[in-house]
Amino acid sequence: MYKIIFLTLLTTFVFAQDTLKAFPKPYAALGDVIYKNVTNIEKLKDINGFELFKDDVKKYVKKVEIAKQEGYALEQKKVGVSKKDYLNKLRELSKTNDFYLRTIKNGYLSSMKKNNYEQFSQIINSNLIDVNSSKKVIIDYYYEHEEDINASGVIEDFLNEDAKLKALKDAQRKKYKSRKTLQEEKIRRIRENDKKAEIDLEEKLQTDLEKKKLEIRENQKKELSF
Repeated sequence: MYKIIFLTLLTTFVFAQDTLKAFPKPYAALGDVIYKNVTNIEKLKDINGFELFKDDVKKYVKKVEIAKQEGYALEQKKVGVSKKDYLNKLRELSKTNDFYLRTIKNGYLSSMKKNNYEQFSQIINSNLIDVNSSKKVIIDYYYEHEEDINASGVIEDFLNEDAKLKALKDAQRKKYKSRKTLQEEKIRRIRENDKKAEIDLEEKLQTDLEKKKLEIRENQKKELSF
């Protein structure tokens, strides 16, 4: 039993180490792009309309894995690994990588023209195109064909982002409106108080004037009585 537990822990540790393993450092600027994309390019064979690439993609994936192992060997300065050969392999793989990216981009544009909804959904969820830069186009196309397109994946994320953004804007608008209303009420109260003070002053002046007139008349009566 202890042996089984030990083997399980060892397997988990090895898997974790392999997952965290960085890409080969030699010519990383060129190699990293290839190694990052290969998993997504491998999905190409399962996308509707790209079945013909199945064998070629498998061969490409194998070549990338061989190149990666050579890169690690070169990094560790093992004998028999040529720096020039590794660079040439990366250059060839880079051309193939770019070819697949162009192919999937053309397929993305074609899927919208032909209203191939399944292919459209598969491509935008493949991580092979920059969906963020095409967000407006994707969302507009989705709303235009909402009943035919599955909104899961990228589209669902976009819709959730827009919903959160709308909620935030609504909250900010409400807060601004509330602040504006309070400011307007404050100004109204100030104006009402100013108006009341003005009326009170007018009434006081009128009262003082009437009182002054009355005093003058009383004084005149007294003078005439002598």
